[in-house]
Amino acid sequence: MPNPTRAAVLVSGGGSNLAALLDATRDPGYGVEIVVVGADRDCGALEVAASAGVPSFVERVKDHASREEWDAALTARVAAASPDIVISAGFLKLAGESFLAAFGGRYLNTHNALLPSFPGIHGPRDALEYGVKIAGATLFVVDAGVDTGAIVAQVAVPVLDDDDVEALTERIKVAERDQLVSWVGKLAREGFRVEGRKVVLGG
Repeated sequence: MPNPTRAAVLVSGGGSNLAALLDATRDPGYGVEIVVVGADRDCGALEVAASAGVPSFVERVKDHASREEWDAALTARVAAASPDIVISAGFLKLAGESFLAAFGGRYLNTHNALLPSFPGIHGPRDALEYGVKIAGATLFVVDAGVDTGAIVAQVAVPVLDDDDVEALTERIKVAERDQLVSWVGKLAREGFRVEGRKVVLGG
C-alpha cells in the first residue's frame, strides 16, 4: 500500500469537519494522514486534534504587525509539517500570497453554497433570501479570490418551504461534511491537478 497523503488541516471552530476527517483516516485504505492542525484562534477543533494525538499550532493575526507577516508565519508553520495537501475545515481567514505561493493548487476549501452563487460567509442565508429551491455545498481548490477557485465537487440540498437559515445551514453541513470526507480521500488516493477551471483526477 502506498504511503498515505500527508494533510494539514486549518480550523477556526468546533472541529466537526476535522473530527469526521480523523475518523476516516483510521481506515488505512482511506489514504490520508493528518500531520498537523493549524488555527487562527483558540477553538474546539484544537481539542479534537489533541484527543487524536495530532500536533497543532495557533497563529493569530493580531500577533503580527501586518496581514502579510501573519500569512508568511502561517505558511512557515504549515510547511514545517511537509503536507501534500492543505484542507480548510472551517478556517475563517483568507490565505495570502505567501500561502498560495507555497500551497497553490493543493489547498482545498469547502463552502456552504453552490458556487459561483452566494460566495462569502453567509451562503445559506443569501440563498434562502434569494428564494432558490436547491442549495448545497461546494468543494474547491483555493485561489486568490473569495470562493472563486476551480470546483472539485458539489452536492445539492433541497430548500424546504419552512426552512429558516439555521435549519438549512444544519442540513447543508451534513451533506458538506460527507462530501469533504469522501472527496479528500478520493483526491489523495488518485492524485489531482488543476487545469484552468477544471480539477482533473490522476497523478
